[in-house]
Amino acid sequence: MNVFVEFCLVTCKVVWAFVLAGARWIVRPKEKDASGQVCIITGGGSGLGRLFAIEFARRGATVVLWDINPQSNEETAEMVRLIHGHGEGNRDEPLCQTKVYTYECDVSKPEDVYLTAEKVQREVGSVDILVNNAGVVSGQHLLECPDELIQRTLMVNCHAHFWTTKAFLPKMLEMNKGHIVTIASSLGLFTTAGVEDYCASKFGAVGFHESLSHELKAAEKEGIKMTLVCPSLVDTRMFTGCRIRKELAPMFPPLKAEQCVKQAMRAILTDQPMICTPRTMYIVTFMKTILPFDAIVCMYRFLGADKCMYPFLARRTEITNNNQAKSESCLLG
Repeated sequence: MNVFVEFCLVTCKVVWAFVLAGARWIVRPKEKDASGQVCIITGGGSGLGRLFAIEFARRGATVVLWDINPQSNEETAEMVRLIHGHGEGNRDEPLCQTKVYTYECDVSKPEDVYLTAEKVQREVGSVDILVNNAGVVSGQHLLECPDELIQRTLMVNCHAHFWTTKAFLPKMLEMNKGHIVTIASSLGLFTTAGVEDYCASKFGAVGFHESLSHELKAAEKEGIKMTLVCPSLVDTRMFTGCRIRKELAPMFPPLKAEQCVKQAMRAILTDQPMICTPRTMYIVTFMKTILPFDAIVCMYRFLGADKCMYPFLARRTEITNNNQAKSESCLLG
């Protein structure tokens, strides 16, 4: 095809993509039915993972919970078992008891992921929805953070996505059907000081997700959907103490976990490729791509975003020191 003609066609497709994206804001697309779908949620024992489990259960999905902490994982399972769900598209059908399965798994270890994945496929069946949600934060400045904590942050927040996807993607490719969800962070799109390992891990997760999305498109596997979720700081105790400039803090309150999951669920069930919450994060991300670095530094300092993590880091250091003091006291006693 003549390159000029092809360029014109591409231009039309780009414009049409803008039209469709705008239309989604006006006419909300209908959510797809999740009833009977097998949904795996890593880090399902607490935080956003627990809320995702509850939301999928309400829609009649079979929920599979992975967590390194079996006790908290079972607590989530008990909450899910109390839910009588049905598919969003099948409200006339009778309510049914939600199926939930729990597995202890350290997603930072590929051998653990592969063995657990085999058990799931053998005991539950093929996986339809994979929610890569597990995440950790070291909470220490770079030069104070032990290497093993840095490695763990990168393994759980980024590398684990490779292992889980390698475990479940082959069946999705065979069926040309499935959905992979990456719970990343706004700190995977832009950064702040003091949490270098966390930002790097989330940037890695975003890069992995986008590259895999392009690979699936190139392979014409249109039946496999992908959704990238990038929330701002969520009120889940992970970043307790983090704050921006006090005069502006009321304008940017911590994102409520329930609201974050509600918006993410809508994006997942309408096959939305990406969602940032709140929507102001789109503006921040766009500005980062066009402004000079020095201009970004000025804005960060004005907002207090340059050192917003410092109170959180100081609090984590205090807790660590107190725990060490208690341990030493017990040993002396």
